[in-house]
Amino acid sequence: MPLTKLQLRPGVNRETTSYTNEGGWYDGDKIRFRFGTPEKIGGWQKLSEASFLGTSRALHAFVALNGDRFLGNGTNLKYYIEEGGGYNDITPLRLTTSAGDVTFAATNGSSTITVTDTNHGANANDFVTFSGAASLGGTITAVVLNQEYQIATVTSTSVFTVVARAVATLNDITVDGQYTPTPVVANASDTGNGGASVVGNYQVQTGLDTTVSGTGWGAGAYSRGTWGSGSSLTAVGDILRIWTHDNFGEDLILNVRDGGIYYWDKSTSSAPFERAVALSDLAGADSATPTIAKQVLISDRDSHVLVFGCDAQDNIGVQDPLLIRFSDQGNPLIWSSQATNTAGDLRIGTGSEIITAVETRQQIIVFTDRSLHAMQYLGPPFTFGISMLAENITIASPLSAIAVDDMVFWMGDEEFYVYSGQVQKLPCSVRSYVFNDFNYSQTEKVAAGVNSSFSEIWWFYPSATSESIDRYVIYNYQEKAWYYGTLTRSVWIDRGIAPYPIAAALDGYLYYQEIGSDDGSNNPPSGIAAYIESSQMSIGAGDGFAFLTRLIPDVTFEGSSSPSPAVLMTLETRNFPGAAYTGTKSSTVTRSATVPVEQFTEQVFVRLRGRSFAFTINSSDTGVEWRLGTPRVDIRQDGRR
Repeated sequence: MPLTKLQLRPGVNRETTSYTNEGGWYDGDKIRFRFGTPEKIGGWQKLSEASFLGTSRALHAFVALNGDRFLGNGTNLKYYIEEGGGYNDITPLRLTTSAGDVTFAATNGSSTITVTDTNHGANANDFVTFSGAASLGGTITAVVLNQEYQIATVTSTSVFTVVARAVATLNDITVDGQYTPTPVVANASDTGNGGASVVGNYQVQTGLDTTVSGTGWGAGAYSRGTWGSGSSLTAVGDILRIWTHDNFGEDLILNVRDGGIYYWDKSTSSAPFERAVALSDLAGADSATPTIAKQVLISDRDSHVLVFGCDAQDNIGVQDPLLIRFSDQGNPLIWSSQATNTAGDLRIGTGSEIITAVETRQQIIVFTDRSLHAMQYLGPPFTFGISMLAENITIASPLSAIAVDDMVFWMGDEEFYVYSGQVQKLPCSVRSYVFNDFNYSQTEKVAAGVNSSFSEIWWFYPSATSESIDRYVIYNYQEKAWYYGTLTRSVWIDRGIAPYPIAAALDGYLYYQEIGSDDGSNNPPSGIAAYIESSQMSIGAGDGFAFLTRLIPDVTFEGSSSPSPAVLMTLETRNFPGAAYTGTKSSTVTRSATVPVEQFTEQVFVRLRGRSFAFTINSSDTGVEWRLGTPRVDIRQDGRR
């Protein structure tokens, strides 16, 4: 028989059996498709050696008027602005005590400090900074007390404990984004209470890193599901901590989901940066300024600040989960709707709450838990109008929708959708693979991102056995192809202000993605294990046996930094679709020269017998990039009956 070309369809297909998907790809990891052929994805490197506390679920890059580049980073514990590789903590304060409201007590031989503060309102893991304290008399000095602490336990509404520690350093942050205090143990002389000048600055309460879901009747919205059935809706007060943020000029407006709305003023901030403050507390803010919302967004076309799922101007402090409000044009301080301004509101009549809003070039797409709406700027006197686009749609999480030009892609309940003038379900060749191995109790963690350099939409999600994100699925909207893999990233933003996409890992670091070819989370960087495996391909008509005698590789190592990059190519044969592979032959294909044309292993001789075969290419060495071409196999008929 002549040499047979292995020309396979782009994309991975897990909706059929491997045998039925003949002529396609069946499995892979850390690969993508470009111009119809598979290649290894790019590597990643740390944005800086500085780390942050908590799990990041919000990133926003922006540039100040003087050219300074900033990156907002919201975690379940803090809100930071990254500049020059360092993290500036601008987490807002919720309470500042009067001098003398806080007192301390220590026990000889213990590092636990008991703090008394009437109606402190804090939870375990919240952060408080003390100032004005005097020494307790022994090892618990003023320097030990006058610093930021993470609350260890809450005993009552008036009492909590912290662990006395030396002054915090970067070494006190572990890879899981938590403090690891260096304890300071009290001695018999620590009998004081800190004096009458102690002030406590309490930061906004920290949020959950893992969704806590209600079950049974009464969990979530009324009449949702059947009597006594489990509910995946989050119990009130137990939602995953998600920040939203957008820049108003060079300043930043940010919001804790179902919490406060805050403003960070670049002009008053220099290292150390000032903390963000409540929008309603700014000088000049009117009495109708919203104080609670699910999301904040700046309309780029008309410079209105929009808040979603917020409190009404005549009922400040009481959240309406379907209400949308917008400020006066170009003024985030004016919210009272008057004939002389463009402030106002709209209320969606379908669904029980707004989940998220996504801005496209022409309009703002608003999702509720059961419907989709388009919000557009109309101008005076109505300012904005809203219309329903679709009903009975689903969305996985507030972070699962992403806009590309005038299209919006999102993950729903066991479906993927796209809006491009009309709502459509995306045909997905890996749908069963994704949703049959999915932790539905942690659906809120699903995060979408764009990788525009490769025309890709990424969704990061937790597999069935993981409470944290450990998988991704990709839709290539240019190739109309799907593929998937394993990667721990909690949020992703596309290149733009930065030359590469930026993603947050679960180790407390931000990473540049698609840079180099290696895993930069290790020092030195390690190789990335990438592979793709074809579906079974019949040898001849598939009703007789044949020999595979030779493989003619076709691969390029362009972009590799290794002097001798190589991949492993494997052929496997089987006799029946449901049988195990009975014959396997692997061979390393190595580049031998790059000029005048790239040269590599010319041919590999094998001796395999079967009715069908599969082809795999993989690599795990450092400095290796590859793209598969069109390899060929030599097939000869076998005399066996």
